[in-house]
Amino acid sequence: MDNLFTSIATYTFLQNAVIAATLASIVCGITGTFVVVKKITFISGGIAHAVLGGVGIAFYLSMPPIIGAFVVAILAAITIGLVKLKAHQHENTVISALWAMGMAIGVIFMYLTPGYSADLLSYLFGNILMVSSTNLFILAGLNVFIILIVIIFYRQFVAITYDEEQARLRGLPVDFLYILLLCIIALTIVVLIQIVGIILVIALLSLPAAIAGLFTRTLHGMIFSAIGLGLVFTLAGIALSFSANIPTGATIIIICGIAYLIAINLSRVIRKKH
Repeated sequence: MDNLFTSIATYTFLQNAVIAATLASIVCGITGTFVVVKKITFISGGIAHAVLGGVGIAFYLSMPPIIGAFVVAILAAITIGLVKLKAHQHENTVISALWAMGMAIGVIFMYLTPGYSADLLSYLFGNILMVSSTNLFILAGLNVFIILIVIIFYRQFVAITYDEEQARLRGLPVDFLYILLLCIIALTIVVLIQIVGIILVIALLSLPAAIAGLFTRTLHGMIFSAIGLGLVFTLAGIALSFSANIPTGATIIIICGIAYLIAINLSRVIRKKH
């Protein structure tokens, strides 16, 4: 452990990894709570995989991949929201289409870009140890934006999360709020793909919030608990992967998964005692 702390103090890439883990945990705890309570993890999965198309196009155009991911994530969120709200169609079909098309476009453009293989693997599985200082500034900006939006619309988000029909009767702009919530989730996914990659992003978005939901009764309590759990899981993943010399993103997700299984059994024991 002493070697780890010495290395963090010495190497910039480890310092960047700790900062990225902190930023991801904060935004993940906030939006992940809404994803879990509203039960829209499938939508998050569709957006996460559609993002690969933007990453591939950005690579092909020699742009920062996070910019392509940002643009496609927002477009995917708006498209899914409009199909559900305006076309009165079940969103699963369009989610599946965006999921498949995004990955196909990403693979094609990465194939056309010289040296695509390593980058493809990096964005599929993530590598928190490769987060640059530029990416940290972008991630910090996204965090500030998402936190401000959630603070401003917190009560409205809570209303549409628990009961959309009741929110309509109260005169709230449910369609606008729903698409805005999807856009916030999309931005969170852009943050998370830097940490654990596209394939594993849903786990980090949902598992800390799901664990928090087992032991807390209020939404704000669930948010703060999910932030704390996310921070513990990501930092533990960095420490374990550094010590064992194994992939960091996958290690973080395994820790999340094990913690979730333990939490389920622990909550059952607590309920039986009461």
